[in-house]
Amino acid sequence: MASMAAPILNPAGGSAAARLIGTELWSGEKLIASTKSLEGAWFSAVADNRFGQFSDSYRKRFGAAGRRVVIEEHLDGPEVSLFAVTDGVTVVPLQPAQDFKRLGDGDTGPNTGGMGAYSPLPWAPADLVGDVLARVLQPTVDEMRHRGAHFAGLLYAGLVLTKHGTRVLEFNARFGDPETQVVLELLDTPLGSLLAAAAAGGLGDCPLSWRGAA
Repeated sequence: MASMAAPILNPAGGSAAARLIGTELWSGEKLIASTKSLEGAWFSAVADNRFGQFSDSYRKRFGAAGRRVVIEEHLDGPEVSLFAVTDGVTVVPLQPAQDFKRLGDGDTGPNTGGMGAYSPLPWAPADLVGDVLARVLQPTVDEMRHRGAHFAGLLYAGLVLTKHGTRVLEFNARFGDPETQVVLELLDTPLGSLLAAAAAGGLGDCPLSWRGAA
């Protein structure tokens, strides 16, 4: 934990956690963590880099939820979606996109499944796709193949671009909405030929062509 930049998130499961606002979670010279509500989940937000031993009261006051502690890095930065098609060996990334989930203008209002998206992303690092392909997508497909779980199809990497570098927030084996609408609008290569090449193991012979912005 000492190597992780603060704040750090500690999801506390169980209904008891919801009633323990302000509960001390760390022993030491001062209180450095407390619980609060965030989108219906309960978290401990660590305030600085000073970590002590877990207090016995953590397990006692959180009950069964305190038997296992999950420490998560706080991801602060814009989210990006990157789809890639793979035949189990070759991975072909599509263009990155960004969607917006809040109902109102200015990123306000309740969260939704998606209010819209756009692509390409002129503000994203120029090496974003190549970096994610080399460090995330290709190693994932290679490791699955090495484990005997050959995967051919669509990988959807949900990314967060933090000040410490790109982080993977989630993986899906499907297209995601609404990002798919703008990405496929830009894809000049017929989607059917791309998917057929993935199924046949021939993605290495299927270069992509793109058009405009959506």
